[in-house]
Amino acid sequence: MTNAKTPLTILLASPRGFCAGVDRAIQIVERAIERYGAPVYVRHEIVHNRFVVERLEAKGAIFVDELDAVPGDRPVVFSAHGVPKTVPAEASRRQLLFLDATCPLVSKVHREAERHADLGRTVILVGHAGHPEVIGTMGQLPPGRVLLVEDVAQAEALAVPDSGNLAYVTQTTLSVDDTVGIVAALRRRFPAIHGPKTEDICYATTNRQAAVKAIAERCDALVVIGAPNSSNSMRLVEVAASRGCVRSRLVQRAADMDWEWLGDARRLGITAGASAPELLVEELIAACRERYDVTIEEIRTTDESVVFKLPRQLVA
Repeated sequence: MTNAKTPLTILLASPRGFCAGVDRAIQIVERAIERYGAPVYVRHEIVHNRFVVERLEAKGAIFVDELDAVPGDRPVVFSAHGVPKTVPAEASRRQLLFLDATCPLVSKVHREAERHADLGRTVILVGHAGHPEVIGTMGQLPPGRVLLVEDVAQAEALAVPDSGNLAYVTQTTLSVDDTVGIVAALRRRFPAIHGPKTEDICYATTNRQAAVKAIAERCDALVVIGAPNSSNSMRLVEVAASRGCVRSRLVQRAADMDWEWLGDARRLGITAGASAPELLVEELIAACRERYDVTIEEIRTTDESVVFKLPRQLVA
């Protein structure tokens, strides 16, 4: 006689997983391989998810750090996070065929920064140093024209050349709650500062954080499926912890799950960052079913219908 499995209720956050920008970027690589044949080169990880990268490698994508690793006769795709202006300029100089998979919402931030600079304003970027999106956004303008602010303390200490001639933009994948405090500090110190007409933090980041907030207080533990270098995934862990689910962590996929960490939890929250495919969510649920008597309750906070168009070269 076998022992009955312990009950486990999974609270499944929705929306979760792929956003329109990530879906578009992956399609660009796949269609480029179909159109131009393998290999197709990709500058940096197309999105921050190892599973996605390895799947594209199996189809014929080669990921490189810089353009000098790309042969002159092969196409190259720029990642969804965006690139400094020097990158397409160098690709054009070498007469490379390149496809830009930058998320349109990131491109919108780039255009905002350029517009402010054209009006003579110093641009403050709220974001995390070293993140590819931040490197790309800062690289839209000449050195020194963009000042990076990572937290409230830096906003309070920031020295600017002209306090009456400022603007700010934000990295799209930050925590909504964290950004509010930084922007409030900037506005208090620099009342004349210009900001975006609409919040730069993307709809998918906002929606995934709202879904986590909706389940966090009801969970004994919460798992975010995503990569450790994925900003939006790491913010989901922070949001869950700040909303009462202290036992929250990032897991790349089911094989990485620490079942002892789950312990006596009977209500497990599951979500996925914007660059994690639904297949990895299904994989984790299947692993839970092997160990527990699982009941699934999906909590949906909003519906998403955003779709971004592919580059003209791939639809003609």
